[in-house]
Amino acid sequence: MSNPYRQSYKQKLLDNASLAIFNCGLQSCNPNHSWGPGIRDHFLIHFVISGKGSYVCGGKTFHLKAGDLFLIKPSQVVYYVADPADPWEYYWVGFNGTTAQKLVSHLPFKDNMPVYTPQEFEEYKNYLYKIYTNSGNTIKHSTAMIGYLYLFLSRLMEEGTTNVQTQTATQSNYVIDAIKYIQFNYSSDISVDDIASAVGISRSHLYRVFISNLNQSPIDYLTEYRINEACALIKNTNLSISEIAISVGFFDQFYFSRVFKKIKKVPPSKYLQSLETQGDL
Repeated sequence: MSNPYRQSYKQKLLDNASLAIFNCGLQSCNPNHSWGPGIRDHFLIHFVISGKGSYVCGGKTFHLKAGDLFLIKPSQVVYYVADPADPWEYYWVGFNGTTAQKLVSHLPFKDNMPVYTPQEFEEYKNYLYKIYTNSGNTIKHSTAMIGYLYLFLSRLMEEGTTNVQTQTATQSNYVIDAIKYIQFNYSSDISVDDIASAVGISRSHLYRVFISNLNQSPIDYLTEYRINEACALIKNTNLSISEIAISVGFFDQFYFSRVFKKIKKVPPSKYLQSLETQGDL
């Protein structure tokens, strides 16, 4: 057993980055060394490189050994403790950010199984070692740390399981990304092929995930989004029908009017009058 030690780094300045490292390090624990019960405000992954220990999460106890990873999610009550006879040694990395939840959803952890044993011990150990040895508060250090974290997570994704839960999460992410693309680009001349390409899947796959999650095709969603934006412009601006049509991605005023009437049951020129009749203005 290694002599007990702890080497760690904690990021001093954090911003609203898509992915940011909170802390990282490696530790050889004393017998029965523990943390918790408590919660973290970020994602935290430990990788056991020697010895043994136990991890308690969601009312379940997991007995871990060298080669095992365990995940802690934000606001999740957890407890972990080193074995009394063969205490563990581990690397860890804590992270968060606007894309952290999405990235973690692609990892091979499950809600009822927050532990995983990867195939390549030395490879994962090396990624975490690189994250720690590149620690620092300069842009050079931060970029290197995040780069190795992405490689670490990407490698885990490769080993990700293909269970229904993961597929469902992936499908939901495709829909979310597609909707974001529509929200930012609806006023341009975009097509379903453009949306599928931006998300990174085929047109037919995009159609299937939209039907599965929204019970609506991508083109119908795009069209309704544009028409709803047009309604807002009619209510809140003095733009002409032609100007509104162009503003929401229709470059043929007559086609815009036909689509508008089909969805709203009145032509755009009568839309405000229909709202007054219904008492919505």
